[in-house]
Amino acid sequence: MDVQKIIHEQVTTHPVVLYMKGSPAMPRCGFSATAVQILQACGAGEVFAVDVLADEGIRQGIKEYANWPTIPQLYIKGEFVGGSDIMREMYESGELKQLIADLA
Repeated sequence: MDVQKIIHEQVTTHPVVLYMKGSPAMPRCGFSATAVQILQACGAGEVFAVDVLADEGIRQGIKEYANWPTIPQLYIKGEFVGGSDIMREMYESGELKQLIADLA
């Protein structure tokens, strides 16, 4: 299956998807760790996490999918939200917590 189709399927079949380095239990970079902490603080229950270090095709493909050069990348209900800096800003404003709450 084409990498772009795999990514599209992942972001559209799971309400919250985080492309990151490592896993939520063991992030492998500070930005991914921050993204996980922000999602936990927002009360995000089930997060579908994709370790981009495990698949080079996904690692490059996700950058093309969102036209966003960095990882982590957060998707909510199939929509690209942003990376860790945008997540932090949205968390501080309360916007991200509201987006997560609207999923319930």
